[in-house]
Amino acid sequence: MTPVGGELMAASGSLCPTPSAMAEAPPPGSGAPITEDEALARLRQSDNQGDQYYAAWWLGRMRSQHPEAVPLLRHALAQRHQGVPGSGVEHNAVARNAARALGKLGASAEAAIPDLLITLDDEDDGLREAAARTLGELGCRDAAAVIARRLAPGPAVVGVRRADSPRLMEPCEAMLEALGAVGVNSPGILAVIEPFLSHERPLIRSAACRALLQLSRDPRWAEPLLELLRHPQLQVRRAALMDLGAVGWRPALEPIARTLAENSLKLIALRGLVENHPIELESAISTGAVLAVMDDLL
Repeated sequence: MTPVGGELMAASGSLCPTPSAMAEAPPPGSGAPITEDEALARLRQSDNQGDQYYAAWWLGRMRSQHPEAVPLLRHALAQRHQGVPGSGVEHNAVARNAARALGKLGASAEAAIPDLLITLDDEDDGLREAAARTLGELGCRDAAAVIARRLAPGPAVVGVRRADSPRLMEPCEAMLEALGAVGVNSPGILAVIEPFLSHERPLIRSAACRALLQLSRDPRWAEPLLELLRHPQLQVRRAALMDLGAVGWRPALEPIARTLAENSLKLIALRGLVENHPIELESAISTGAVLAVMDDLL
């Protein structure tokens, strides 16, 4: 491992975030440094949603293991609030941040899984998205059936977006990624994902390929992702980078390095090739080879 590669590998933070995950941030004017005790106190009160929003973000960002953190976040997840004009806090924003924060707390957040599963059927698109991503981060296999029910063709469900529907209401991208992350590799789950390979939105096609590749390790699902690395839209190329990194697909090493995108994102994707590559899956591309390309980009 080269010195630069070693420093990057030791850096903290979640790997291969989606564009929406990278956009998460505390509300304007609330970013002054606080302590864990203050974050807990802010989340405990109910008069200032801005303080609650920032506190939930802080507890997740700092991976708090305080015994009150999960109970308070579960309570915040259950709250439904209208946005406060001028506060930077949108509709249900506290609940959304609580859902995201729980995904950062690891095993200590498992007590919140029943709440998150219920939230998958909430009417709020953003809240369903946050819950799906968190259940994926927690590796909750019980979430697979609930997500598959929402994504599968069939009788209409309030707020659901279908693969063949012109309405874009369901956060398909997050739910597809969650199916890949929880790891239920069954014919039924694969059958639910496959129709999204022909979705009109390339970001959703990318998420479907990511999930199928993550679950099956079948190289044919990597090809569309490699093609999306050459898509004319930068946003699509970024998503494909993150998806290949999240799966740890090492044959994508050179295509990732050549992608017309920011080096910072390519480095995140390459780091994913190192850290997310399954130990049991042999590859002709060594960790050292990936780190050498990372050093070249730096």
